[in-house]
Amino acid sequence: MGETESAGALDQGLARALARAGLTAPEGLRRLTGGATMESWRFSSGAEDFVLRRAPSLSFMEGRPYGHDTEAAIIRAAHRAGVTAPEVLVELMPEDGIGSGFVMRALPGTPDPRAILAMDDPGQLLREVARDLARIHSLSRESLPGDVPEMDYAEAVAGLAQQFDEAGADRPIIALGLHWLQANLPPRVEPVLNHGDYRLGNILAEDSHLTGVLDWELAHFGDRHEDLAFGCMAVWRFARVDRPALGLGTLEDYLSAYETAGGAAVDPARFRFWLVYRTVWWALGCLRMASFWRSGDDRMLERVVISRRTSEQELDLLLLLEDDAPEEERLRPVSPAAGAHQPSGEASVGEIATAIAEWLATVKDRMEGHDRFQLAVARNALGMIARNDAAATQAEDATLARDLLEGSASLATPGMLARLRRAALDKLAADVPKYPMLARARNLWMGED
Repeated sequence: MGETESAGALDQGLARALARAGLTAPEGLRRLTGGATMESWRFSSGAEDFVLRRAPSLSFMEGRPYGHDTEAAIIRAAHRAGVTAPEVLVELMPEDGIGSGFVMRALPGTPDPRAILAMDDPGQLLREVARDLARIHSLSRESLPGDVPEMDYAEAVAGLAQQFDEAGADRPIIALGLHWLQANLPPRVEPVLNHGDYRLGNILAEDSHLTGVLDWELAHFGDRHEDLAFGCMAVWRFARVDRPALGLGTLEDYLSAYETAGGAAVDPARFRFWLVYRTVWWALGCLRMASFWRSGDDRMLERVVISRRTSEQELDLLLLLEDDAPEEERLRPVSPAAGAHQPSGEASVGEIATAIAEWLATVKDRMEGHDRFQLAVARNALGMIARNDAAATQAEDATLARDLLEGSASLATPGMLARLRRAALDKLAADVPKYPMLARARNLWMGED
């Protein structure tokens, strides 16, 4: 619970905040699952349901461009403008003693991407998503807090390069992506408000209708193409990688609906730049999750597990960039995967991890709520340990990464693309073998069904 010492302390602090909004003390407070950064707690007050959004610790807010007061003001402005945003009722104060955050009125619908993707009319939902994004991009500076930052594209790319260096500068595919971004930086356009995290997982839907847009902590002024591209990343399409627009439909339908709803015409080159940018951004974001855990700011299990999802973005990034390689390199065969290590003698690390995961499966029915979710995360982590112990993978290569970042090696280098493809396949198979793009990449690169 971050810096909160007990459930009772959270109840008491939240009651103080609710009293300022004329609401009664919370009832049935429970932690919601998910959320890569902030915590969400659902509760009742009177006859209505509400959600508390807060940081896992006060130190977790350090270094962020703005605090929860600004985030709350952005959401209020979007709500007034007809965006399907929640109604913010009250912000936490230091005297509440439960950290930084705010309370929102709960909205109907589910955030579960798989439930949303199974709805009857994904095309209708896609049009409503495009409409809301156009409304967000139409918000004026005057209606928003003065400390909402504007992205400088060059500074943003330089910031990614610095993160890469701090993370060890040893991932060749990320280095390739950084070099591409530096070489393809677009000119500045008139900025609009970007939601910054507009994707499945951060929207609510019910009966194929959009009912809410959540998680505004990354909102900033910048290129509208960044928002449009982010939700189209393969990772946010979940099981429907065949539907490029948020897993809901085609890019043509999505961008057409956006323009029809008042959004400006979309430039394909700028869209591709921001798709690559955000893929590099999330790859490095995953890596940073491990540093949050190591620092002690947030020792949640999800942090270390999410850090291993870097391999998803490395594979996706290679799929985005390989079209720039010469045809002979794209056609060069990828070497077969190395055989798995077969242990003998005493149990290997991987076998111990498997044994623990199997035991956890026998107790999962005794868990509920966030504890059950954490148990699933723990079993996922143990699976990663077991697969990495058995596989012969090598994702880190500081020398090759430096050569790709500096441009002395590239996808035109004979055998480079095939080498990177093999490394990406092996690492992802060990980390997240059920990631949908892995099967697609194997089919494209190896001819495997």
